[in-house]
Amino acid sequence: MWKASKDDPSIKKVARIARGAWAEAEDVRWTLAMSGKRIAHGEARKLAGPFMDEADLVQEGYIGLLRAAKRFDPDREIRFSTYARWWVRAQMTRAIDHTGRPVRLPGCAVEQTRNLRKAIKRFDTQGMEYSIADLAFEVGIDEKRAEFLLSQGQTVSLDQPMEDGDRPRPLQHFLADPDALNPDDETIHVQELRRMMTALDSVLTERHRHVLTRRYGLEDSTFRTLSEVGASMSLSRERVRQIEREALMRLREHAQIREKVA
Repeated sequence: MWKASKDDPSIKKVARIARGAWAEAEDVRWTLAMSGKRIAHGEARKLAGPFMDEADLVQEGYIGLLRAAKRFDPDREIRFSTYARWWVRAQMTRAIDHTGRPVRLPGCAVEQTRNLRKAIKRFDTQGMEYSIADLAFEVGIDEKRAEFLLSQGQTVSLDQPMEDGDRPRPLQHFLADPDALNPDDETIHVQELRRMMTALDSVLTERHRHVLTRRYGLEDSTFRTLSEVGASMSLSRERVRQIEREALMRLREHAQIREKVA
């Protein structure tokens, strides 16, 4: 209506009132949602684990509170805290499924996996022996599904500390290849090399470019001696050295000219 009022001044007053009412409703919705912050913190403490920490889950819980406030209907005679708790928990389990697991599972599967873990913890606390069939019966699912769900998530984080003498180190330290090229360094190297070749083309003659390119391996990363470059050009070693010196001096002079202009 506010956009339409720009073309129709007759409804501008009504549009202004509607816009104010909408803003007031959003403020009320925000206040209602934030009244349930304790729900988000309580559920985050229950669900925090190796997949997502408590702070991230609290943020997801706030999103769930906002969704609950948007859909809450007081005419149903249900307390907002009761209604919002379901939305908060659903938002948190969805976040765990989407971002916390290497294998994505449906929301119901995440909830069933959590119930299986609770059953395992309860049996362990009571000192009772149990099987997959017992766990499946406790959660209310079939044995094959319980076995599949428990097989998920058996992963090891690369940041998990491993014992290495007196100082624990992350697992990634033992898996990293020290000889592997850093992708960032490789990208910078390629960009700088491209800029250097452009500068050579604009400043040097063809002979100068050929000598520097062959000498310093600018094309194939193979450094060559003065004698090897001279043999490919049918020139003496001394002559190649003179050409190299001339090329470097020209590049230096060009750089000085650019600095003075800047």
